[in-house]
Amino acid sequence: MQKITRRKLIKRGLLATIGMFLIDVLWFEKYVIDWNFFDISKKKDKLKIIQLSDLHFDELRSFHKSIAKKINKIKPDVILITGDSVEKTDKIPLLNSFLQLIDVAIPKYAVMGNWEYKGRVAIDKLSSMYSKNNCKLLINENDTINLKNREVAIIGVGDYISGTADFEKAVKNLKKGETTIVLSHCPQHRDIIKKQQGSLEIDLVLSGHTHGGQVTFLGIAPVRPRGSGRYVKGWYRESEPKMYVSKGIGTSILPIRFGARAEVVEIDV
Repeated sequence: MQKITRRKLIKRGLLATIGMFLIDVLWFEKYVIDWNFFDISKKKDKLKIIQLSDLHFDELRSFHKSIAKKINKIKPDVILITGDSVEKTDKIPLLNSFLQLIDVAIPKYAVMGNWEYKGRVAIDKLSSMYSKNNCKLLINENDTINLKNREVAIIGVGDYISGTADFEKAVKNLKKGETTIVLSHCPQHRDIIKKQQGSLEIDLVLSGHTHGGQVTFLGIAPVRPRGSGRYVKGWYRESEPKMYVSKGIGTSILPIRFGARAEVVEIDV
């Protein structure tokens, strides 16, 4: 039997480490979805929300089908989509194929993100596709829906950096509900919402955009997209309104993730 030298052992160990790293950044953290559940409910009859963010659709993959299957099994009361679903108009059919896998009876709301604006995605085509899947696209608009005999006001704001975010316009003629949720793609916009909300009580702000840093080291994200502000991922409850920043599902610029595993968010309110 051939004797393995120390040099060969180190070399093999190094190659194995590099291989494991590449598997992690190119596959595991992108395609093995982290499904995170939180219960912030204060009422007896809880409402279940699923947040989908930053899909960046370029291909309908098996993990997308698994997400749809699990959503149908959970049967949430509403699905909230917080922007950057597609980067180009010609990707809308792919998003449509995904949404068609989800029970059409589940109400859905969506906002646009910076990539949809940058890519000049046709808003009329995007809105029409969403509508066919029981989803309302809100751009500085609001809607109030009755879920489990609870009036839920959903406010959708335009994108903060590439669109025309206008919270004051978004709450115009708002029919106040027992629960109020704001969808705003860029988390930095929370700082403006906080100043402009006045007496309006907001139960939850949902954002995405950051991809959790997409590439992080020891929990630190050295590069964050404009519009992130001081926010990276997870909960921000140090002051009202409380906000959850999703790490999202897709990627942008570089097709990798490290220390920022893709996620779907499930929240009981």
